[in-house]
Amino acid sequence: MLAAGLAGGALYSLYTPYRGFDRDVFLQIPKGSGTPAIAQRLADAGVVRYAWQFWLARAIHPRTTLQAGEYRFERAASVGEIFSRLGRGDVYYFSLTVPEGSNMFDIARLLDTEGIMSGQDFLKAAETLEGFLFPSTYRLSHSTTPAALCQMMTAQFHKAWKKLMPNETAEVPAADMLQVVTLASLIEKETGVASERPLVSSVFQNRLRLGMALDCDPTVIYAALLEDRYRGAIHRSDLDNKNPYNTYQHTGLPPGPIANPGASSLAAALHPAETEFLYFVAKPAGGGHVFSSNLAAHDKAVQSYRHGTQKRAARKAR
Repeated sequence: MLAAGLAGGALYSLYTPYRGFDRDVFLQIPKGSGTPAIAQRLADAGVVRYAWQFWLARAIHPRTTLQAGEYRFERAASVGEIFSRLGRGDVYYFSLTVPEGSNMFDIARLLDTEGIMSGQDFLKAAETLEGFLFPSTYRLSHSTTPAALCQMMTAQFHKAWKKLMPNETAEVPAADMLQVVTLASLIEKETGVASERPLVSSVFQNRLRLGMALDCDPTVIYAALLEDRYRGAIHRSDLDNKNPYNTYQHTGLPPGPIANPGASSLAAALHPAETEFLYFVAKPAGGGHVFSSNLAAHDKAVQSYRHGTQKRAARKAR
């Protein structure tokens, strides 16, 4: 009777909620961990009261495969519930959403803000990968390293790139791919209107063909970011900066991408609209751009934009 009572008590304890921790616990279960090691980790963290309780759960479910990964424990739970979670692989992930057009500095700030990893460490890992860190949503854990995140993002880029290729077996030379991605990054930063991207692409490609400077403001900002001196607005000194990324000072594309473009900007770089446009400026009321094929029409559009900006400023001042 005593043995039966002890056995019954032991079984009952498997289904009694327990919480021996104050703050949320994030526990990493390494690959290849056996039941004794997992049980001790759970007991040491206060997730279960006694390690033997987890051994008992294993004895009851000998064929269950326990999944490696990071688990989050935030409330009282029974040993049976915890064993079930490890059996179905209910691992914890951060959800990191990288917007289209983010550059590596934006991503680093996001990682710091979310407390996922050191932004500075990410910048070191991503230093040569600007343009290939594909904007998407990624699932990360506390054990995800900056190098691993960069690998995820570049793998996602190559998946997107293959979808854009008419012939999946065709290989694009690395230099050509870099030029396309660089152009796509300029398109991405110049407009958030997807339907305009082939038009912006046509402007840049027309100017490249004619040997005209691209005069792309986002490249000026990126040059300042690289030199750690961007002050939130473009100044005369920024426009005069001789940095190779400044397309006001140098003709042709910049040395590399200035942001990480999404699929529609990559498609626009590969397939520009057929136009004679050489200029564009934001519409006075916002929500897109006015495109022009000659300087006189462009100057008129610029004056209209400035007039609209002044009117909005005057209304705000009232």
